[in-house]
This record gives sequence, C-alpha cells and structure tokens, in this order.
Amino acid sequence: DSINLRLTQTDNLVFKVAKQPLETEISVFVNPDKTFQSFMGIGGAITDASAEVFAKLPKEKQQEFLNAYYDKEKGIGYSLLRTTIHSSDFSSGSYTYIKEGDKDLKSFSIDQDKKYRIPMIKAATKTAGGKIPLYVSPWSPPAFMKDNKHMLKGGKLLPEYFQSWANYYTKFISAYEKEGMPIWGITVQNEPMAVQKWESCIFTAEEERDFLKNFLGPTMAKNGYADKKIVVWDHNRDLMFQRANVIYSDPEASKYAWGMGFHWYETWAGGEPMFDNVGKVYEAYPDKHLMFTEGCVESFDQKNYQLWANGERYGISMINDFNNGTVAWTDWNILLDQQGGPNHVGNFCFAPIHGDTDKGELIYTPSYY
Repeated sequence: DSINLRLTQTDNLVFKVAKQPLETEISVFVNPDKTFQSFMGIGGAITDASAEVFAKLPKEKQQEFLNAYYDKEKGIGYSLLRTTIHSSDFSSGSYTYIKEGDKDLKSFSIDQDKKYRIPMIKAATKTAGGKIPLYVSPWSPPAFMKDNKHMLKGGKLLPEYFQSWANYYTKFISAYEKEGMPIWGITVQNEPMAVQKWESCIFTAEEERDFLKNFLGPTMAKNGYADKKIVVWDHNRDLMFQRANVIYSDPEASKYAWGMGFHWYETWAGGEPMFDNVGKVYEAYPDKHLMFTEGCVESFDQKNYQLWANGERYGISMINDFNNGTVAWTDWNILLDQQGGPNHVGNFCFAPIHGDTDKGELIYTPSYY
C-alpha cells in the first residue's frame, strides 16, 4: 500500500555529475552560480493556548515535545519563534498589559505571561541551543483605544491613541528583554483587514503606512530599537501586492519596514492559494524581505488528526512560498489540546502536535512531518 510508504525510506540516491542526459532519464539540473534569497528559518508560534497545554503535560512529555520541535538531532530543529502581544483568540480570555484607560501605560506589566508563556518560550529557546529569533504580533489594542470600545470584532485605533499604542510595542520589547528574551522584530498588526469575532483591529494600507511612518517607526528608533525588524501586512496573500505598493512607495514609511508578512487563509472564499502574489512582491521589491507569518488547518475534528491532506497543505505552501522569494516560514500554534484549543471564542483548529491533557499524551499529525 503506497499510503503506508509516504514517510518510509525505500532507497538511497546519490547525485552525480552527468554529461549529456537522455530524454528517457530523470534528471535534476543545478546551477550553483545562480542564487536567490537567503534562508532565515522555519518555526511556529507559542501562544497562550500552546503554553497552557504544555504546562498540563507530564514532565517527560514536555521534554519530548521540546526535543521534537527544537532539537536539531532529535527533532525538526525549529529556528524561528512567534508570540503575541497580550491576548489573541488562542488565549483563555481577553487581556492586556495595562489597566483600562491607562493612556500613559504606567500600569504596564507582563505578569500575565510569566505563568505559562514565558517559561515555555525560555524552555524552547534552551532546547534550540540558547538562541532563537523571536518576533511578536498584536491582535488588538486595548478596548479604550479603539472606536468600537472593544478588543473583539474589528474596530480602528483612535488617532488620539496612536502614540500610546506605538509606545506599547516598545514597552513590550523592554519587558520581554528584561526577562532574558531578545526580540528580533515585530509585526504592525495581525490581519489588519479582518473583522473577527476575536481580537482584531482594522488598518487600511494608507493607515498602516501612516502609523508606521509617523508613530511606530520613529518611536522604535527613539527608544533604541531601530535594529528591530518591522514587518508590515501580516495578512493573506490576496491583497499583499496592493499593501506593498502603498507602503513601499512612500520612502518615509518604507525605510522602517524590513519586509512583509503573510498568511495562507485567502482560500476562505473557495479559491486557490495565491502564490503568484508572493512572487510579484518579491519581483517588485527585491530589497524587502518576505516572511510567512501564520498558517494552520482550521475546523478542528479529532477524526482528522491523521488526515494526510493537512500535512500536504504545509508542504505545498512551503515549497511555493520559498520558490517565490520567502525567507522564513512560521506555523501558527505549535501545540493545542484534544479539543483544538483552548480558544476563548471557539475558533478551534489543528496544530502539528496536540497534547491530550486527560491522558498526558502527545499526538503527532502529518503536519508535523
């Protein structure tokens, strides 16, 4: 049965130089003098959900999990890590790092993260050899900073809080680095064109450009974080070229943007993945970097744990994204429980590894491999 041979070694192949191949031969043509983008890494996100599930596993399963992801010899050697600025839907509830209404951020504290998330990030970093690029993304500003007065269901950042919100990123970086976790970079806003039932906030291309140019970029530089990478867009492939044109065509905004992040959920409308758009951005702006910042298999159902198509979706995306100029690829939750959560709005999804917190077991899915 060929299905059972998908991850089975069947032969040892050795590449050797050929003179003139025949049409009947299978050949691989390599030109070592032609190079493309520099590969940065592959990784995943440690969310609140991942960290809470991790904490409930037996110690030996925790170590097995860490080795599976971050050990280069015993596992797949993840070399990139993403996390969130306060809550996302994959948290047990909505929260921020300040008291509601604290425009000056005097109450800023990451104590919420010290229980589960920070210990897991530190454990992952240690397993990865003591160093791993960590970047962070916000899902929504605090409710009082938005026009809908709610962290959920979209809304926009109010102009009178542009500076406060820009300061919030630098407060986060400072707090995490004081805990011994260097921040490699930030994204401006997770999925800035999606009104979701969970934490979300809308930025048009022009609004993101102007916030980056007039507030976030200068604030990062002023606070000594000019070396941190700022990633724009952080949404699906469908509108990424339009977003790139608006932001990169403005020199005063573009100078702060290291590159563009993108997700794979443009297929929600029933179409095919728009890999060509990745290539168009790469061709038009070769001096900017491309990073896949999130993808997961939606609509969790335990009977589909071993559905091979879920793993193929990862492989197809990686191959096409890298072939179109992407330098790094980041999975979404690296660990979820046997219900596809926790998720405080019921948006249960798959992860490459699930932790059955009742049985204390790890469930490896095809996406992991």
